Amino acid sequence: MTKAKYGKRYSEEQILSILREVETGTSVLEVCRKYGVSENTVYRWKSKFGDMNQEQLRQLKQLEAENARLKRIVAQQALDNEALKELLAKKW
Repeated sequence: MTKAKYGKRYSEEQILSILREVETGTSVLEVCRKYGVSENTVYRWKSKFGDMNQEQLRQLKQLEAENARLKRIVAQQALDNEALKELLAKKW
C-alpha cells in the first residue's frame, strides 16, 4: 500500500492541533490512540511542525507555492533555451 493511494490523512492545521494536545500535557500514547497514528508519526510531525503557529504555517505554504511556480518558470526557460540552441545549431 503506497502513500499515493491513500494520500494525506491529516492537514497541516490538524497536525498542529494534534501537536498542541501533546504540548498541553496529553501523553503521546493517548494522542496516538485517539487519532490512529504511530508514535513515530507524531515525533516526525513534531520535528517538522513543532514550533510553528498558524501564521507561520500559512507563510510556509505561500513560500512553497511560490517556489513551485518559480521552478516551473525556470524549467520552461531551460526548454526554450535548448530549443533555440538546437535551431541555431542547424546549418541553413
